[in-house]
Parts: sequence; structure tokens; C-alpha cells
Amino acid sequence: MNKKLKQILIAVIIIVVLAIALLPKLLSSSKSGNSTMPGGRPDMVVPVKAHITSLETLSNSVFTTGSVLANEEVELRSEVSGKITKILFKEGSFVNKGDLLVKINDADLQAQLRRAESKVKLSAEKEARQKQLRDGNLISQEDYDNTLGELNVNQADFDLIKAQIDKTEIRAPFSGIVGLRSVSEGSYVTTSTVMARLQNFNNLKVDFSIPERYSASVKNGDELEFKISGSTKLYKAKVYAIDPKIDPGTRTLKIRAICSSSYKELVPGAFAEVELNLKQINDAILIPSVAIVPELKGQSVYLYKNGVSVPQKVEVGIREATRVQITSGLSNGDTVITSGILQIRPNSKVKISEIN
Repeated sequence: MNKKLKQILIAVIIIVVLAIALLPKLLSSSKSGNSTMPGGRPDMVVPVKAHITSLETLSNSVFTTGSVLANEEVELRSEVSGKITKILFKEGSFVNKGDLLVKINDADLQAQLRRAESKVKLSAEKEARQKQLRDGNLISQEDYDNTLGELNVNQADFDLIKAQIDKTEIRAPFSGIVGLRSVSEGSYVTTSTVMARLQNFNNLKVDFSIPERYSASVKNGDELEFKISGSTKLYKAKVYAIDPKIDPGTRTLKIRAICSSSYKELVPGAFAEVELNLKQINDAILIPSVAIVPELKGQSVYLYKNGVSVPQKVEVGIREATRVQITSGLSNGDTVITSGILQIRPNSKVKISEIN
């Protein structure tokens, strides 16, 4: 009995020692857990910063990039393959609409044209004689119709050869500046050979794209400013054409603007940094972006009401560098919490330490 009692006594002593050793750690862990749990103590007051909403004027501008284009531009190509016999333009020179620029060898077609012209002449003389005979009832109407049909066929052959000769002449489709040529007299060209480029600078265009969320805000006549690389000068342009379809690959809307031809230093193809001025909003509500709380089905903010935090669902609009427009969910004069978002929960006690 003494031995068994001694074992029990030793076990009790061990339990007591372990309890004394672990009790401070358990108490410390419990206090630490309570102090780090957001909203763990009902009497805990979280210090926060806040922003009081007001109605502001918001200039709705979109910043994007684009390219400067000529008013009209075309690649000069031949409609037929052949050897170049004449080049009638100087590189970088001005040409008028309809000027002959390049001539392709057409010796065989000219020979065919002379033969066709001869056939037309003979057919026309025969038709005139047959008409007199028909009017005198010396031949039948059928004989005259056959002669007239022959004349029409020969005339069509003549017109066809003439059209083929026209295809050997490359003429300026509009007035403008012709660029550098890539061929010489004697070169053999095909329909895919680019001989030069012709550009019209009466007005310059700017092509650019904007995100689809702005598609309902832009309209013809909207003004924009742009600048090109290596220059700080601002150029003005005006929207005149909007693509009727949003690009499904990039989710952007393509827009074209036109600017004055007085900007002589602008060169087609230049990179443009564009600022498009959309409609101005006079009663916009803007809050700091850090106040937005993302959620699965939208976004929300915390409002300060009677010393507690109250969640409020919102809809956002235009975003700036540090602020965002609220289109729905807030009113003028609301107090929005902008700091301590991770430490508070709905109906947490809060204290405003700073209004920003």
C-alpha cells in the first residue's frame, strides 16, 4: 500500500508542476489572441481616417496612344505584269490627279488595237451599205442584223484591248506627294510590286482606340489634344468618325480624328500620345481609391455613422490616379472610412482620427 500511495503522490506532484509551468503560457496566448482578432472585444475602438464626400467637377478625359495618318494614302501597283518602259515622276514631288506616273510595255496590245480598229472601220462601212440596201428592200432585215451584230462585236473587241492598254498606265488617283520609288525603267513588275506610295496632306488624321466603357461617352465633334515623340507641342484635332463595332479581341473602340493641315511638321506614321476630352461632369462624387472594398458581387465602402462602421454597396465610374468616381451608393456629405479597412467589420466601433 505504501508503494502504491507513493506512486500516486509522485503522479500528482508531476501534474501540479506541469500545470504551474504551462498556465502562464496559456494565459499569454489567450490575451494575444484576443488582442489581434479584429473586432474581438466589443468595447474595442479602432482609430480610422475618413473622407467627407462632396460634389465636384470632373473632367472626363481618356489618355491613350495612336498614329498620325495622311488624309489619303495609296500604294502604286500595276494591274498587269510587264516591263517598265517609262517612269514619269520625281521622288518626293507633287503630282496632280490623273497624271501618268509609270508606263508598262504595251507593244503587243497596241498591235492588237490597230487590228481591232481596222475591223471596226470595215464593219462600219459594211453596215452603212447594208442599211441602204435594206431601206431599198434589196436585202432582208436578217442580213442587215447579222452585219450590225458583226460591227458590235468588233467594237467590243476594240474597247476590250483599249481597256487592257489603260491598265499598263499607272496614273495618280488623287493629287499629292509621291514617295520613294522601288523600281527603275526596265524593271519587270507584277501586280504585287509596290512601285511607290502616294499621300495627300490636305488634312492629317489621327487613329486611336479607347476602352469600351467609354464608348457611350464619345461622339463626333469631340475635341482632343495630342503630341508626338520628341516634342512637347500640343496639337488639336476633332473626332469625325467612330467605328460602329467594338473590337472583340481588345475590347476597344477605334476612333479617327482630323486635324488642320497647317501642322507642317507632322509626318504620317508618327506615334501620338492622345488626350480625348469627353463630357464634363459637374456633380461627381470622388473618394480615395483605398476606401473601396472588393467583393464577389461588386464593391463596397464603410461609412461612419454614430461611431460605428456601416457597409455600403457602391458602383464605380471613372478612375483617376488616387481617386475613383462613385456613380451609385453615396450621397453628398457621407463620411467614408479610408483607413483601417482590414481591422473593422460591420458595426465595429470606430473613432475618426483625421479627415482627409
